[in-house]
Amino acid sequence: MDTNRNILIFGATGSVGAYTTVDLGERGYNIIAVGRSEYDNGFFTNCNVKYTSVDITRKSEFERLPEHNIDCVMHFAGSMPSKMKGYTPQAYIDSIVTGTLNVLEYTRIVGAKKIIFTQTRADSNYLMGTDKPIPSDIERKFPLTGDHAVYTICKNAAVDLTEHYYHQYGIKRFILRLPTIYAYHPDKYFYVNGERKMKAYRYLMEQAIKGEPVEIWGDPGLRKEIVYVKDLVKLIRRALTSDGEGGIYNVGDGKGVSLEEQIKGIVKVFGTNGKESDIICRPDKPNSRQFIHDISKTKEELGFEPEYDYLNLLTDFKKEMELNRFEKLWGNEEDYR
Repeated sequence: MDTNRNILIFGATGSVGAYTTVDLGERGYNIIAVGRSEYDNGFFTNCNVKYTSVDITRKSEFERLPEHNIDCVMHFAGSMPSKMKGYTPQAYIDSIVTGTLNVLEYTRIVGAKKIIFTQTRADSNYLMGTDKPIPSDIERKFPLTGDHAVYTICKNAAVDLTEHYYHQYGIKRFILRLPTIYAYHPDKYFYVNGERKMKAYRYLMEQAIKGEPVEIWGDPGLRKEIVYVKDLVKLIRRALTSDGEGGIYNVGDGKGVSLEEQIKGIVKVFGTNGKESDIICRPDKPNSRQFIHDISKTKEELGFEPEYDYLNLLTDFKKEMELNRFEKLWGNEEDYR
């Protein structure tokens, strides 16, 4: 593996960006971490990584970045529904459409040969609800209502822009369609249609830690893709070292995890003092949404195989929770109450 490469990561302060930056830095890559936050509290310096603050919506701020000798750009930045209090669709236009165009222009100008970008799985919502795996190459659509509508429209536009830069300028593009990514972060909350709520799996973990009953709503056999951030980082490494032209790749394991498996796993791993929470079935409650990714293209072209099954994912997540390795960057759980 050639680690003598200069990698620039936009969105380095987010969950995917931070785990990727630390992993690649530890493997000997030359990393430049970029985030919108003005300060990183010295976190990246401690990792021997240079940090630069850039708002990707402002083209002038790209002047703070290197003008040459960048081999690959990773683009994980942009507004997300899960982080948006209230509803400001213009933020999606600015950060995802304009921001991605600015990132692509930077990639072209500095002569980088490759870009890695993350796409939302909401572009395939119309194919959800069956046990038939969703292919990587589909007609990309968007939800007509809800907090993911404009967001997905903008993510699709960003993919189109990235495709244009591939065909026009030869910048290889690796676009990763993400399902639920489990990654420990001290912030247990997210936003749904602009309202703050605790993430469902974090709530279940807390219930299990306290030994309190947990419920299985609807059909316990419905399955969904759940991916550990460290498997996603492994796939990012595969994309980084690939000699291929790239394309759109599904992230997942191709099998999914049933709701019953999800609940039982959390109860087993997070139960304390030898006490496991009672599990209560509630078939009267709404079903969860089922979707499974076809990852045959991801396997064939990138040689990707997940390392973490669901129980190993939870076990490592618990270790990360106890270690809180990113405390200098993200703080503690008390900071988000």
